[in-house]
Amino acid sequence: MLNLLSSQFSWLDLIDIVLVAVLLYQLYQLVRGTVAINILVGVTLFYALWMVVKAMNMRLFSHILGKFIDVGFIALLIVFQQELRRFFIFVGTTNFISKGSLARRFLEWNVKGGKIELDTHAISKACKNMSESHTGALIVITRGSDLKFYANTGDPIDAKVSVRMIESIFYKNSPLHDGALLITDNQLRAARCVLPVTEDPDFPAHLGMRHRAAVGITENSDALAIVVSEQTGEISFAKDGKIIHGLTPDKLRELIDKNLGD
Repeated sequence: MLNLLSSQFSWLDLIDIVLVAVLLYQLYQLVRGTVAINILVGVTLFYALWMVVKAMNMRLFSHILGKFIDVGFIALLIVFQQELRRFFIFVGTTNFISKGSLARRFLEWNVKGGKIELDTHAISKACKNMSESHTGALIVITRGSDLKFYANTGDPIDAKVSVRMIESIFYKNSPLHDGALLITDNQLRAARCVLPVTEDPDFPAHLGMRHRAAVGITENSDALAIVVSEQTGEISFAKDGKIIHGLTPDKLRELIDKNLGD
């Protein structure tokens, strides 16, 4: 019996199973914590039912379910368009394996160089000072994707991350204070950058364009975004299209450190 199974099971079958498992895991990571997870579970159960019916050779029922699946594939592209866009952005990043999203999350390997070096103390200190003075700010920290397209919409900067540089950029009389500041590898890369805003119809109406842009850029990339509200001085942090409000500088620094190597 074992000889029969070994003769039917090849390395290609093993690779096939591993690739499917990786794909399913990444899909789960994209929709985890959203309403889309319920849709994904329902689709998976429906597909499993179709496979069982097909294996039992129930031709009529299998044919009906098959038609639903054919039409449902197009519907899924519409329902999951936001998640699919994030998935392809993730795949399209030039160094997504070294950053750990695939290898380290799925196989839990410790990839050397996966941690991004960043002066988080300077960022949190600058945000604290701007919060106290009610200076509005929008800071984007790149990870796997370099956001070159959005960097090109602003004015290039080549300076090391520092408290004074960040505060001077967002000073209200500075010509660079409008738009976002992009930080890559502990370097201030570009200021006055134009970002996409979220299209979520349920986004809180009382939040301004900085918050919408912070959520928008994290919906469309793997970047991290920080917002300092000009009206309230509140510090917010955005990742994967979700935003956390009312942060202290210490909590902000903790969130940045935690998510840099993800």
